[in-house]
Amino acid sequence: MYNWNIDINKLKKNPERYAIWKLEQRINFGLNGQKINIEKLKKYWNKLIIDPQRKKLLKMWLWPKQS
Repeated sequence: MYNWNIDINKLKKNPERYAIWKLEQRINFGLNGQKINIEKLKKYWNKLIIDPQRKKLLKMWLWPKQS
């Protein structure tokens, strides 16, 4: 993943924020051939800032009986 407006080396110093940023980028802008780590997605679910419709769809896939 290439991002020109973020200093990734600086962001990597905070592993939690880096993981959240990476998940948000992949969800909002495409996977670019990469996979999303489901455990991290569930772990940081409440901290993700993503499109509400995508979040609703992901929620249905992650927790199908809670919808």
